[in-house]
Amino acid sequence: MAQESRGGGRRPLMQMAAIAVVASALGVALGLLIEWFPSQASTQASTIDTLYNVLIITSVPIFVLVTAVIGFCVWRFRVRPGEEDEDGPPIHGNTRLEIVWTAVPAIMLVALCTYAFLALQDIEEAQADEQRIQVIAQQYAWSFEYPNPMGGDPIRSEELYLVEDEPVLFDITALDVIHSFWVPAFRMKRDAVPGLTTQLRVTPNRLGTYPVVCAELCGLGHAFMRQNANVLTRQDFDAWMAEQVKAAGGGGAPAGEEEGGEAAAPESAG
Repeated sequence: MAQESRGGGRRPLMQMAAIAVVASALGVALGLLIEWFPSQASTQASTIDTLYNVLIITSVPIFVLVTAVIGFCVWRFRVRPGEEDEDGPPIHGNTRLEIVWTAVPAIMLVALCTYAFLALQDIEEAQADEQRIQVIAQQYAWSFEYPNPMGGDPIRSEELYLVEDEPVLFDITALDVIHSFWVPAFRMKRDAVPGLTTQLRVTPNRLGTYPVVCAELCGLGHAFMRQNANVLTRQDFDAWMAEQVKAAGGGGAPAGEEEGGEAAAPESAG
C-alpha cells in the first residue's frame, strides 16, 4: 500500500524535532519578554511573577511539542490523490510510549502544584502588626473601613489608603453579588462573597497610586467598578487618618491616652 512507505526514516522526525526546539525557544523567550502585569508594588508580587515565568517555561514547550507532532502527522500522512478508498496500515499500541506520556505529565503536574502550593503558603503567611482593613464590595463600587484610632465607628473611605512596607490584612465581603477584589500591581486577588468574609494579606512596598478592579463579572457596570489604592509613607498616612477622624467628629489623642501620653481613666458605663 502507498501509505506503508510513508513516515519511514529519521530525517522527517529530525526535522520535526528541530522545528519544535526552535519554536519552543522562541515561544519561551517571547513569553518571558512580554510584560504580562504592571510594575510590582508588593512583596508578594515577585513570587507570583516567578511562578508565572515557571509556568511559561514548562507549558510553552509542551504546547509546541504537541502542535508539532499533530502538524507533522497531518502533513506526512495526509491522503494523496488516488488514496481516498485506502485504509491506513494497522498500528498496535506501544506500552512503553503510553507509560512515558502518562508518567511525565503526571510528574510535571505534581511538581508544579507543589511549587504553587509552597509559593501560596509563603505569600499568605501572617505578619506581625498587621493593619486590618474591611473591604466592602457592591454594584458597582468599593468602600473601605479602618479602625477608628479614637474609638467608636470605623473610618470609612471610598479610596484605599495603605502604608508603605507595612503588612495589611483585608477582611473582604460583598453586599449583593459575588465580586473579586484585585489590585494588579499587588498581584493578590480574592473573591468578595455575600454573607462570607474572605481574607487577603498584602505588604505594599512601593509608593504610588494603583487601580483597584473587580475581577468577577458582577453585572452591567462591572467594567466601571474601579477605585484607587494609594500607598503612602507612614507620616502621610497618619496625616490622612487625622483628617478623617476630624471630619468624623473626633479629635485629640487616640482613645486610651491623655495629652501627656498617659493612659486615661476608662469612661463610666452608662
